[in-house]
Amino acid sequence: MDRTMTRTPCSQRARSSMKIHHLNTGTMCPMGRRLVNGTGGLFQRARMVCHCLLVETGDGLALVDTGIGLGDIAAPDRLGRRWLRQTAPRLDPSETALEQVKALGYSPADVRHVLLTHLDRDHAGGVPDFPHAAIHVHRAEYDMAVQSRPAPPEGRYVTGQWSHGPSWTFYGEAGEDWFGFKGVRALGDKEADILMIPLAGHTLGHCGIAVRSGDTWLLHAGDSYFHHGQLAASPRMPLVLGYFQRRADMDRTQRIANQARLRALKLAHGDRVRIVNSHDPVDYENCRCGTH
Repeated sequence: MDRTMTRTPCSQRARSSMKIHHLNTGTMCPMGRRLVNGTGGLFQRARMVCHCLLVETGDGLALVDTGIGLGDIAAPDRLGRRWLRQTAPRLDPSETALEQVKALGYSPADVRHVLLTHLDRDHAGGVPDFPHAAIHVHRAEYDMAVQSRPAPPEGRYVTGQWSHGPSWTFYGEAGEDWFGFKGVRALGDKEADILMIPLAGHTLGHCGIAVRSGDTWLLHAGDSYFHHGQLAASPRMPLVLGYFQRRADMDRTQRIANQARLRALKLAHGDRVRIVNSHDPVDYENCRCGTH
């Protein structure tokens, strides 16, 4: 199904006050900390995270991305031996979204919505852990990853992460504007302050998820950028991390253009919009400490 959104412009909607929990749902420890994180030694292990959001809404809980799931930990080979070797994930069950939801005192059934920036293995692994939730994804992402229209790059997606047949909700290109971004769609009339924002490039259906709480927005930009330095006025990027990013691009031109738009958004509206990505531990820790 396709969601529609109300006619009220995104920037003028009534302010909500939703509590947002920041979860690391998968720590990865590749070699070469200086070349991945930009600090430390060449032979130290780097640290990357799977930064997800758990949002308390008027319609239950909404999870933004799921990280690595229990099924991935039970059968890690499905993640791909090359990916496991390159990223060196901890595969700790206590880091899964499911276990963290329970640790916060909720039932997994309280998670009514899962909003995915895209369907890569380290973002959609926990989908089977929430079988009763509606899974929100951009139509172009679903078409490629699930329907193979067009066929994805070989080995890009782990189809076992949705082989149980989840309840999909699709978003297309039509929508409203949000700080100059086009095609923005809301979660629904009940939650008009949770928005899906097309940010193609990393994948063809890649999106950011924006959540409004009080006077500010938090934009989870997924894999639109990998390192906080990329959104600085003078962009910088560790060498190996930049290589990983380029290798993962499905449309590099779009990814670079959207990254530039995110940088401009931060420079122009950083007091109103906080931007985070999926894997940078600096973004994650700043949010956890309330300093981002």
